[in-house]
Amino acid sequence: MEISDEMVAYVEALAKLALDGRARERAKEDLSRILGYMDTMNAVDTKEVMPMSHVFPLKNVFRDDVVTNGEEAEALLANAPHCKEGKFAVPKTVGQEEGKSGSMDEEEI
Repeated sequence: MEISDEMVAYVEALAKLALDGRARERAKEDLSRILGYMDTMNAVDTKEVMPMSHVFPLKNVFRDDVVTNGEEAEALLANAPHCKEGKFAVPKTVGQEEGKSGSMDEEEI
């Protein structure tokens, strides 16, 4: 496929590049080589090749999602500066008024 100057200008605009004359010519040559290589790859007979996602035979090993620290919750919360109803209490940050710090008042806990 022949790469035109308009195609290079289009790709340049999409990539938000500002190429000078020499760089534009080099990009044109590079794109021509890339498309030439793709033509070569498309010419290869791959009917007998099995599709794959990775060159190594990998498989995911999943485990059950099991709570393992249920017994230690009180010990973990003992280190928290604030806790409420068996959970960490943190300052509100979303929807916070302008200028208000992220510290917690007693009424927010």
